[in-house]
Amino acid sequence: MEYTQNLINCSRDELLDQLKDVVKTKRFNHILRVEETIMTLAERYGVDQEKASIAALLHDFSKDLESQVMRELARQYWNEPLLEASSDEIWHGFAAAQIAQDHFNVKDKSVLTAVAGHTIGWFEMDQLFKILYLADYIEPGRDFPGVKKARKLAENDLDAAVTFKMSATIKHLIDKEQSIFLPTIDIYNCWISKN
Repeated sequence: MEYTQNLINCSRDELLDQLKDVVKTKRFNHILRVEETIMTLAERYGVDQEKASIAALLHDFSKDLESQVMRELARQYWNEPLLEASSDEIWHGFAAAQIAQDHFNVKDKSVLTAVAGHTIGWFEMDQLFKILYLADYIEPGRDFPGVKKARKLAENDLDAAVTFKMSATIKHLIDKEQSIFLPTIDIYNCWISKN
């Protein structure tokens, strides 16, 4: 795919080259599978293919950075005090969105918001956000209890798939006795009240 809408200051090939320089091979392959998955979902749900590709390729751009760097970038993007006590799992999306703005001149709010919140969801999720949120969860390399159900839901009902992912993620964190980033609960409550 050739990028034509001036949504980013580089070509797809240039973005892939830069990705190879900053993420490990395993993560790079994951990102490519997310892109493949999001493109299928974008076609199914009428989402702009170029925005979908850019969001997919950027979503984990910061994932292999040092934690301190990632946290600082995340705080630049979203000045939320609760971020400080969080972790790489939350920081990397917001950090990637900051990199998208600073280094790739991405200004499209839909792309930036999707990248920033792809692990926790968001208070307002457009179709692009939903398909990135799901593509990261259901890409072909994922293998966990419930992933087949999530894939099936994503084929027919995007909102049901989003609800499934939100619920399953929170249940998983509870089962593992891991802390839950508090805005995730607020986002879940907001989503459930609307659907």
